[in-house]
This record gives sequence, C-alpha cells and structure tokens, in this order.
Amino acid sequence: MELQLALDLVNIEEAKQLIKEVEEHIDIVEIGTPVVINEGLRAVKEIKEAFPSLKVLADLKIMDAAGYEVMKASEAGADIITILGAAENESIKGAVAEAKKQGKKILVDMIAVKDIEARAKELDELGADYICVHTGYDLQAVGQNSFKDLMAIKRVVKNAKTAVAGGIKLETLPEVLNAQPDLVIVGGGITGQDDKKAAAAKMQELVKKA
Repeated sequence: MELQLALDLVNIEEAKQLIKEVEEHIDIVEIGTPVVINEGLRAVKEIKEAFPSLKVLADLKIMDAAGYEVMKASEAGADIITILGAAENESIKGAVAEAKKQGKKILVDMIAVKDIEARAKELDELGADYICVHTGYDLQAVGQNSFKDLMAIKRVVKNAKTAVAGGIKLETLPEVLNAQPDLVIVGGGITGQDDKKAAAAKMQELVKKA
C-alpha cells in the first residue's frame, strides 16, 4: 500500500517547499489538475527533476486524444497519468497502449461514473493499472465519501490496483485502510495541517501497518 500526496492549490515553488517537508513520508506526489491548468506540464517536469526518488502522477483527467496526452506527460517525467473512467473505451485503450510504450502507468479516475462496478470491470479488462474511486470537492461538501465505491471496485477488479481519493483525513484513514486499497491519496489531510510533516508521518505509519 502506498501514500500519495495530492497538490492542487499551489504554484511550482510552493509545491517544492511542501514536498521538501514531507518527502520522506510519501511514495507518490500528484501534480493536481489545477496546478497543470495554471502551470502546464512544466510543473511535472520541475517536480520530477527536483525529487527524482519520488514517483510523480500527472492528474490530467484525460477525456480525448489520450495517446498524445499520455505521451506528452511521459516526456515531462510523469510516472503515472490519469484518464477519466467516463472516457470512451478507445481513449482508454489509447492511453494504456501509449503508457505501456513509455514504461508508465495509467490511473483511471472514476469521478462522476454512475455504475461504478460495471465500469470498473470493463476498465480492468482494458488494462488500467489503477482504478481510483474519487469523491470530488463538490460532493465532499455535501458529505459524501468513497468507501462504498471502493468496496464495489474491490469485488470485481482482478488485475488493476485500487486507489481512493477525496477528503481523507487522519481520523477517517482507518476506515479507508480497512478496505485495503493499494493507493491512498491525501490532499488537505496533509497540506491543510499546521504540522504537515507530522501528519504525513502518522499517515505513512498507518498505511505501512495496513
């Protein structure tokens, strides 16, 4: 089980400062969609160069032109690239094929997918490396979480690893870990804390124990 730090509301320099604080306690750093929108793939490139020992995920949330976008993210140094589960099967296939060619991994983000179980089964067969249940900001605000969806995916997935994201904090982490995902993605649960290093260290401890 791995711990991923999601960075969304920072610029490149702020991201570097934040990662420096917690790098020994995380496995993967995510360059979130807002960062990519604001800074471009340069953010992925600079973070990978600054922290070569960490895996870098580019959260592009690809919907189309998947092969090309995976290629560009790979060139920038991304180890894992995200595509939306709502994308067409041809786009998923294109992303998976290009990632294999580049020696990278594809994480499929299930945000807004209605039939989680049926789609997860299809994505598993299409060769996704990770399938991620994700409660977005807007649904977190009305009290939703990803735990039930994670259990649904775990029932049907045979090859892909499972990931969970969305509002995970230290107090909710034990519930997440009970479902045994392969990847736990935390944003504000670390970045929003006064002592980020301590929060990341405690989360890492729980993740490694699980």
